[in-house]
Amino acid sequence: IGGQAVIEGVMMRSPTCIATAVRKPSGEIVYKKTPISKKKGKLAEIPFIRGAVMLFDALVMGIKELTFSANEAEEKEEQISQKEAILTTVVSLGLGIGLFIVLPSLIGSFLFLDNKLYSNLLEAVLRLLFFILYIWLISFSKDVRRVYEYHGAEHKSIYAYENNMELTPENAKKFTTLHPRCGTSFLLIVMLIAIIVFSTIDFLFPTPATVIGRIAMKVVLRVILMPLIAGISYEIQRYSSKHLDNFCIKTLALPGLSLQKITTKEPDLKQLEVAIVAIKAALGENVENAREVSK
Repeated sequence: IGGQAVIEGVMMRSPTCIATAVRKPSGEIVYKKTPISKKKGKLAEIPFIRGAVMLFDALVMGIKELTFSANEAEEKEEQISQKEAILTTVVSLGLGIGLFIVLPSLIGSFLFLDNKLYSNLLEAVLRLLFFILYIWLISFSKDVRRVYEYHGAEHKSIYAYENNMELTPENAKKFTTLHPRCGTSFLLIVMLIAIIVFSTIDFLFPTPATVIGRIAMKVVLRVILMPLIAGISYEIQRYSSKHLDNFCIKTLALPGLSLQKITTKEPDLKQLEVAIVAIKAALGENVENAREVSK
């Protein structure tokens, strides 16, 4: 089982169902269940390709669940439409690609135009720096901190489930907020794999004669190669999360776990209660302290 934090709640995904639980301003917990189709395309089963497919699927589902949580978490007359949520996501993705992929590449190219090694090293350092700085700066926002707390609640409740404990806030509270299958760790792996792939590609492809041609090719290749990088990163995280008893694998997972100290915060018992409702609903268990809604 896995999940993600949403606005004033948590989304959990089991093999058969997606469930999102949200605490309304009144204090009531509501949840929505969405069955998962058992039919999977062939691409979702091919190693190094399934990562990009699953990432796209998670993005689409994330938009739907975030829209639901936003509309339930705030008492307002106008609800956020699906089109508004999609537009916001598209703009956010564009800004993310621009900030973390294109901008470091442009800076590295301009400063070390004729030296591929130095250009790629600077690009790699800037990409990691921008990423870490970004998630650290937004953590000072009150709203983002709430999401980070629900992120912690998601991890703690999953640990309780994985350890076959009774799903209660008190039991979940005992565990750490850091989890090896977290999306934060995945993003860090993406950044690191991107460094290797981009550097290799730059040395394999012939250098265009013009300055504009060099920069354009570099930027275009980086955008086009993102699905491949996502696929490789998915396989690495999938393998490492199952072999944490290996010292070398555990050591390699440490940077991602350390980064989660920024993106997860200690939740309170009420937030853990919401996360547990989401897990129970996703697993098809009886939920007595929340109301199911259909959206």
